[in-house]
Amino acid sequence: MARPDDPEDFSSDDFSAGDVSGGGSPSDGPRGRGTGFNPTWDTVEAGRIRAGSVLIAATTLTEPTFRRTVIYIVEHNDAGSLGVVINRMSQTAVHNLLPQWTDLTAAPRAVFIGGPVKQDSALCLGVVKPGVDVEAVTGLRPVDGRVVLVDLDADPEDLERTLDGIRIFAGYSGWGIGQLDDELRRDSWLIASALPRDLLAAATDDVFADVLRRQPWPLPLLATHPIDVDRN
Repeated sequence: MARPDDPEDFSSDDFSAGDVSGGGSPSDGPRGRGTGFNPTWDTVEAGRIRAGSVLIAATTLTEPTFRRTVIYIVEHNDAGSLGVVINRMSQTAVHNLLPQWTDLTAAPRAVFIGGPVKQDSALCLGVVKPGVDVEAVTGLRPVDGRVVLVDLDADPEDLERTLDGIRIFAGYSGWGIGQLDDELRRDSWLIASALPRDLLAAATDDVFADVLRRQPWPLPLLATHPIDVDRN
């Protein structure tokens, strides 16, 4: 797999549209290697991970796959956890793979790299307009608040009045039973609540820093933490 800080280019020849949110969590998910944030984060309730949480990579987690990543949790249950990295953009335009979804895709209209698992499959998250009854809309499945899973086999024209925007991810990040708990005990991740705007952030936004800045003090200090301390 290419390093995620070198944006990947996906081809329609090895990419299939579809909802990969179905049963069971993968066992070959991310392996955090962090040894802990320097500032304390006792004010954050680490045990309350759920769909709609985000995992923020610890500044000590330096492996390229998950360095400075923010992972949106789509599913979390007794079978494991599944999420997508929301701040890794590829070089592939949505138009090249799923042109019918281009108009609904929030800028930048590129495919994002959701994680190392099944990068030949697509998972789509969307943000519905305020007041929409998600349960009444075919092609959408609630995740948390205004965030929904979008069925890429649906007709985009049927959903354009319902959605503020979508983001399409190639692959996902997954943990089997107990794996994420182990990584949390090693302080590889900080847990926080996501906002809909995190999913549809502009290319110029630093989602990693933005999410940290809204956490309890002193966590905002980590927003400017260098990737390589030796080069600071």
